[in-house]
Amino acid sequence: MTLLHSFGAAVPSRAVTNEELSPLVGRTPEWILNVSGIQERRWAGEETSVVDLAAEAARDCLNRAGLAARELGMILLSCSSGHRQFPGPAVQLAQRLELTATPAIDIPLASAGALFGMSLAADLAPTRGPILVVAAEIMSRIAMRAPQDSAVSVLFGDGAGACLIHPDQGIARIRGSLLGSDGSFADDLKLEFGSGISMNGRSVILQATRKLPRVISDLLARLNLKAGDVGTFLMHQANQNLIDKVADTLGVDRSLFFSNIRRYGNTSSASMLIAASEWAADARLRSGELICFAAFGAGFNWGALLAEAP
Repeated sequence: MTLLHSFGAAVPSRAVTNEELSPLVGRTPEWILNVSGIQERRWAGEETSVVDLAAEAARDCLNRAGLAARELGMILLSCSSGHRQFPGPAVQLAQRLELTATPAIDIPLASAGALFGMSLAADLAPTRGPILVVAAEIMSRIAMRAPQDSAVSVLFGDGAGACLIHPDQGIARIRGSLLGSDGSFADDLKLEFGSGISMNGRSVILQATRKLPRVISDLLARLNLKAGDVGTFLMHQANQNLIDKVADTLGVDRSLFFSNIRRYGNTSSASMLIAASEWAADARLRSGELICFAAFGAGFNWGALLAEAP
């Protein structure tokens, strides 16, 4: 039995409001809020790296867990906005944690990377021991590159989240996960070297609104459950309208979907864990309560993971 043990997060101090962003992208603050549900996002300073954010989130998670970094069996780090092609930031994170032999693996999956990392950690923790899953992104520098697509630029912010997967201790046992990938849509959401983000918004929304409810429903069905049995949904914070659409398609109240996108924007793979960290800080789980994680991102890659409070 593998469990979710604890969460952590780190976000830059600078909050960029729609009013500040508006003249930079040629859109009104009201338009930005209506199309995304975002009111502000955090931007990292030029001196800050994804490793800085990852290390802060990792330490926050480990402190909450009361676990020393040396007790980790593995680190999985999701990042799609690193500053170089290789090596990825995972090994630098391990070095920041003063680890010299613990395996540290990069998962360069935009938006869905944390969910894939959690699923992999759930399978590996029984043999590897506690696994730290971290997702860190600085998307603002990419989103604001010229030439800009204002519909894309307004979405993204910066931050990091972390989750500790433990083989026998935690707040909720992982009951199962379901992952999917389809490269047929690889060109509909991509980041070429040195370019800005290219997104076919119609395709992304269409596929996300189909695949997310389906993967959640399929996972629940495998466990003889239905959407109405879930107490909390923690989804990648891509767009508030998308989150609401998934809730409506599943036939559950929108309030069951934890949302903090209004304050942080879309932080790609970090968003789900930042949301989970905020949710966990105030959560009062009842025995048997179900928590469903879900994400969709470039690739396309998507998935869901279900946990249950003991």
